[in-house]
Amino acid sequence: FDGRLSLLHKEHRDFHEVAIRIVDLIANGRPEAVPELELLLAKEREDLDRDIDSFIADIRQFSLRSVETARADANRLMMLVLAVTIIAVLVGLLISAYVVRGLVRPVRALVAGTRAVEHGDLDLVLAVHTDDEVGQLTTAFNRMVRELKVKERIKETFGRYVDPRIVADLIERPEAVGAGGDRRVMSVFFCDIKGFTGMSEGLTPTGLVNLLNRYFTLMSEPVRRQGGIIDKFIGDAIMAFWGPPFVGADEHAAKACFAAIDFVKTLAVFRGEMPELMGIKRGLPEIDIRIGIASGDVIIGNIGSDTSRSYTVMGDTVNLASRLEAVNKVYGTRILVAEETAKQAGDSIETREIDSIAVFGRNETVRIFEIVGRKGTLDDDTVQLRQRFEAGLAAYRRREWNQAEAAFSACRAIAPNDGPATVFLDRVKRLQANPPSPDWDGVWRLSEK
Repeated sequence: FDGRLSLLHKEHRDFHEVAIRIVDLIANGRPEAVPELELLLAKEREDLDRDIDSFIADIRQFSLRSVETARADANRLMMLVLAVTIIAVLVGLLISAYVVRGLVRPVRALVAGTRAVEHGDLDLVLAVHTDDEVGQLTTAFNRMVRELKVKERIKETFGRYVDPRIVADLIERPEAVGAGGDRRVMSVFFCDIKGFTGMSEGLTPTGLVNLLNRYFTLMSEPVRRQGGIIDKFIGDAIMAFWGPPFVGADEHAAKACFAAIDFVKTLAVFRGEMPELMGIKRGLPEIDIRIGIASGDVIIGNIGSDTSRSYTVMGDTVNLASRLEAVNKVYGTRILVAEETAKQAGDSIETREIDSIAVFGRNETVRIFEIVGRKGTLDDDTVQLRQRFEAGLAAYRRREWNQAEAAFSACRAIAPNDGPATVFLDRVKRLQANPPSPDWDGVWRLSEK
């Protein structure tokens, strides 16, 4: 453009000089020379106008290209700025994510650890990576898990000696450890092994312990399955109880009876394991069980000295249950329950009334019943046996000895080894020979425990 401007300036100067020459010729009175110069002037102006128009057109075109170039550059700059912004945002997000992940990771580990502990995993130990608040919280969490593990070990250890529910309650409520008791209506259960003393004399101490441990393991399961509490093991005997808060107030009697029925079934399992436990296949002792259950008021709580206590039940109901277990020896039965137990168990069980007795050391009379099965499980022979026995017992209480003898004999025809029928046949014969006094009330008083 600088070169073309110089050329335009020269052409404009040439045009101006021609115009001055024409003016000078006219002024000097020489008009004859003007036409020739006018032609030259017209040509110079035409060339000048053409070059000026061309120059203006080039300038306009250049300006347009410059605007387009500037616009394109501006667009490229905008895209570059946008790209840089996006990259910066992404880099910022990555850095933020890395930083947040570092902060959130231990928190998530704590949450996962809490869930694991909730599901019983007490072997968990979380790594501590920092000394900040999260690190301190993780340290506290690990300490808490260790304490929970110790607490669980205590519960597990003492749960082998005392029912785990009692241990858990004592741990959660330390104030319950103090001596004291409450009066509640509960069902008490005693079970003993028939002829165990004679059997134990032929066993070594180790063999005896192994045999008892297996027996208690098998027999404890029905008690726990029915929600009962094993109070203690007394030699070969098991004492247990049912009642609030461990089972409902309206179901403890039925559950105790269900456990007794399951004991008889479990006894068959134990008998099947005895050859292996004792190391012999022949000459095995005939083992059986006797169970007594009574329901009524008991005192339950921590009983003992200032240094040693036992969570147990006491009272007349406990004594009665213990006596009923022994009364099985008299009648040749397995499971005897007091009238109150049979009444509270209601329609859950099938029973047979055995007798009205006064146990040793207790003046109060109690009707006793034999549990013969769960409701609706009796076969025809057992139903007939119960009907004949009920008829014989009613005749016996009316002092109709011949009718009683006939009914009990019918029982023996259905079940030759029926213990209660055998006992009453012998008793009827003795009463026929030596009739009771007129004030006889039909109650049989036992003189031994």
